[in-house]
Amino acid sequence: MSSIVVSELEYAPPGADSLFFEVSFGVSPGEHAALVGANGVGKSTILRILAGELVADEGDFSIGGSFLSMTQDVGMARPTDSLRQMLIEVAPIDLRTAGRAMVAAEAAMLSGEDDGMAFATALTDWGDLGGYELESQWAAAARRSVKAPVEDFGTRLVSELSGGERKRLVLDLLLTSGVDVLLIDEPDNYLDIPTRVWLEEQIKACKSTILMVSHDRALLESVATKIVVIEGSGCWVHGGSYKTFPDARARRQELLGDALKRWNDEERRLFHHMKIMKQRAAQNFKNATKANAAEARWEKFVAIGPPPPPVPDQFISVNLRGADSARRVVSLDQLSVGDLFFPFSEEIYFGERVGLIGPNGTGKSHLLGALAGSITPDEGRVSFGPRTSVGTFTQINDRPDFLGRECFDIVRDRTHEDEKAMKSLARYGLAPHARQEFETLSGGQKARLEVLCLELEGHNVLLLDEPTDNLDIESSEALEKALDGFLGTVIAVSHDRTFLASLDRFVMIGDDGEVHSIPDYDLAMTALAAPADIAKVKLVKKLT
Repeated sequence: MSSIVVSELEYAPPGADSLFFEVSFGVSPGEHAALVGANGVGKSTILRILAGELVADEGDFSIGGSFLSMTQDVGMARPTDSLRQMLIEVAPIDLRTAGRAMVAAEAAMLSGEDDGMAFATALTDWGDLGGYELESQWAAAARRSVKAPVEDFGTRLVSELSGGERKRLVLDLLLTSGVDVLLIDEPDNYLDIPTRVWLEEQIKACKSTILMVSHDRALLESVATKIVVIEGSGCWVHGGSYKTFPDARARRQELLGDALKRWNDEERRLFHHMKIMKQRAAQNFKNATKANAAEARWEKFVAIGPPPPPVPDQFISVNLRGADSARRVVSLDQLSVGDLFFPFSEEIYFGERVGLIGPNGTGKSHLLGALAGSITPDEGRVSFGPRTSVGTFTQINDRPDFLGRECFDIVRDRTHEDEKAMKSLARYGLAPHARQEFETLSGGQKARLEVLCLELEGHNVLLLDEPTDNLDIESSEALEKALDGFLGTVIAVSHDRTFLASLDRFVMIGDDGEVHSIPDYDLAMTALAAPADIAKVKLVKKLT
């Protein structure tokens, strides 16, 4: 049976307290379930445990039938690898082991370290396990997913494909594999909007049981048939689509009763967990440390006493203030960067929220870089109006000025007071990470820290490159709410359809290098879905 059953799963990172415990849920055959929760609660960790990459401290799980898994950074960590090496990492475990041995044996033969006998043996093992049939699947997926034909997977480098092409190639391979179960982490990252629509169609058509992590609200609403919520160090399950999840969660919170009942329920849960761990310690002394930790957690909870009503959701308070500027904020005069797009002119005015959209590889981030001054245009110029202060959010949170520095120190530089720094970190849910260095934060935590710095710096022009890509849903919604009240101008590159729907108008760069101004969200989505009909969209704009 192609099901997933998880029972009382617990995991603590080395040297840290439990990330989660008593996590139990099931995914029935054919269901497409989504793991949701705040950044850092352990969603990706659960997928890694199920995939066999990590070992749980407690609990059990079972996966019925064959399975394949995909990490969120697939194809991104080692861009100098060959496509063959990348695709071997998402193969079934036996083929993965044989594939790695084959690659290593081939490298040894080519370097002269081996006479080729090991490579011959590795090739035989690869073929016996079905490696050549798998390579045929690679070729078929590549024809559907990669623009330039792939002649040799062993020599074509990962870096020769865009991030979106790498992700689509792997997703195409997995979703058409016919395996019983798929474990997929952040499938939407690096995908443009047309490819996200393709992904939705592929998932809905896929017969495999799927457990995935995603923060793309439009994707979740379209494909998820069950929501597994990781929160409060445990989990609960909403047996419906994401469209009905917010209401279901609100009703669940109402049923929990007043603050005292919630406190009593949690105290009983911690006490019960402590008792179980004590029993296990009595049977095996190796569990003594975990039992002591469970007892300390319960005692600490009881010592604090019943709290005031807790905030049901992760509370992220974003306060982007901005300031007034000249009416014309920025002028683009016959601007072009490289051969990515043809020269074009555009003016953006105070208070506008402008989305830069288009397929992957058309130059949206390069255009944003030209606006930020980090990229020099090949033609034309960018002119900002008086009284403008420009702040930039980077897609991959690439901040060399933050490296090696603790969160508290980064924020303290901008508040100039210790107390204000800690309060600011608390508003963004980062107070527990105040003494962590920037590079040790999760992707979502890095994104929140960067948005916080933009807030504290007080800019009135924000250039945002994929601002919601690594944010959890609550943080994305907080950012959108803050931008709605922001006194200033926003120019954003994004493939997040829910985020884009909050913007005013759009500048679209097509695959053909043409740049189009589109007046609203619905027309923008139409243009992205049918680029060949952009003339009709422009006609609608003229008529309106």
